Amino acid sequence: MGLDHRRRMLVLAICCTSLLIVTLDNTVLNVALPTLQREFDASVSGMQWTVDAYTLVLASLLMLAGSTADRIGRRKIFVAGLVIFTLGSVLCSLAPSLELLVVFRMVQAVGGSMLNPVAMSIITNTFTDPRERARAIGVWGGVAGISLAAGPLVGGVLVDSVGWRSIFLVNLPVGLAALFLTLRYVPESRAPKPRRPDPVGQLLVIVLLGALTYAIIEAPRAGWTSPLILGFAGAAALGLAGLLRYEPRRAEPLIDLRFFRSAPFSGATVIAVCAFAALSGFLFLSTLYLQDVLGLDALHAGLWMLPIAAMALVCGPLSGRLVGGRGPRIPLLIAGVTMTASGVLFAAFDAAASDGTRLIGYVLFGLGFGFVNAPITNTAVSGMPRTQAGVAAAVASTSRQIGTTLGVAVIGAVLASGVASSSYAKDFTQASRPAWWIIAGCGLAVLVLGAVTSGRWARETARRTAERLTTEADEHAAPPPPVANDR
Repeated sequence: MGLDHRRRMLVLAICCTSLLIVTLDNTVLNVALPTLQREFDASVSGMQWTVDAYTLVLASLLMLAGSTADRIGRRKIFVAGLVIFTLGSVLCSLAPSLELLVVFRMVQAVGGSMLNPVAMSIITNTFTDPRERARAIGVWGGVAGISLAAGPLVGGVLVDSVGWRSIFLVNLPVGLAALFLTLRYVPESRAPKPRRPDPVGQLLVIVLLGALTYAIIEAPRAGWTSPLILGFAGAAALGLAGLLRYEPRRAEPLIDLRFFRSAPFSGATVIAVCAFAALSGFLFLSTLYLQDVLGLDALHAGLWMLPIAAMALVCGPLSGRLVGGRGPRIPLLIAGVTMTASGVLFAAFDAAASDGTRLIGYVLFGLGFGFVNAPITNTAVSGMPRTQAGVAAAVASTSRQIGTTLGVAVIGAVLASGVASSSYAKDFTQASRPAWWIIAGCGLAVLVLGAVTSGRWARETARRTAERLTTEADEHAAPPPPVANDR
């Protein structure tokens, strides 16, 4: 693009601002859940839906937004996303019922889906030097980690001082400022060869994610073997089968399954799901325990999340530097070890019962999550053709949102299955133990996959995949041979 260093830094700051508000809203509502439960008389599944309605729509539409931005212009889609997200935030602040809050959260998410993958694509095309790009992505990953981990703290301050509706109103000035700066400083860009829409693939993604999430969240209430739950589980299976059969047949699919021939890309995708499932489940359990069992208010519950945010603040940029200088292996191994240790501490040693062990568990988890984000993002876009940067970045972002959605759905379902409504606080500790083991398992998956998909063999699969994608793209772009003129 030919932008000078100062302009590139400004573009990075604008993109990080959009990331901040979108990812903050993934977790900022956590500490308000007990307040919403009391105000709207919500069940555990109702609280799950206030979180998952947002992340589910994000996960369903991110890839569509990424490919659409590559086709018609990244800045156009980015601006539209800022407008819709800000409008949805205002509507959430005015919601008179839990049902309408869930609907308005979905409006928010439609706008959010146009921001994160598009911003990453803008960054990828702005920072063309690999080392400088890795550092920029490290900053991006740090902001993502900080905003996710700091969400409960910010939410706690706002809920206790102003009320839960202020959680959404703070997005108004930030969104308007980001909109002004985007229109003024972010240049327009698009892929040289636009990708065609894939409505069938998009519908299959929505069916798969929506049906799976509904089945997991509602199963404790309706029964795991009820016809309703089995029907939604079957719909999710059909959606997955349809994607695997239909997408490879398209010249320009919504999900380019060829990306997954790269072991690092596939590993990063699964690691993202596991890491963000662990984070969302960790915050969901911690928030309910701190407020409903220990009786803390929203502010003090949020303050307990400060170690997670602090470690993400320190470790995110450090992880980015390590990725840029030595590759993703070391940050992924550190993340896997510390996230696993944190989960085991809560599951096997009841760390939540003591202030000291609880603090150690939070610090360990924050350290692990701070290290995991940058290698996920960098691995997802490194080696991929720049013309498909939006799609590759969208797959990584989608994996994060799928993880966040499944984390709340699965952890909430496990908790709801073991908690009697009449003795919620009494049953919580015992009912949450299997959930903590699931979080530890997610950390172990990060460790194993990080080790397997960052070695020499894995890098070779990434090189071959990139060459194949580039060759096939060049063949499709080549002009037809000239037709001889016999006259």
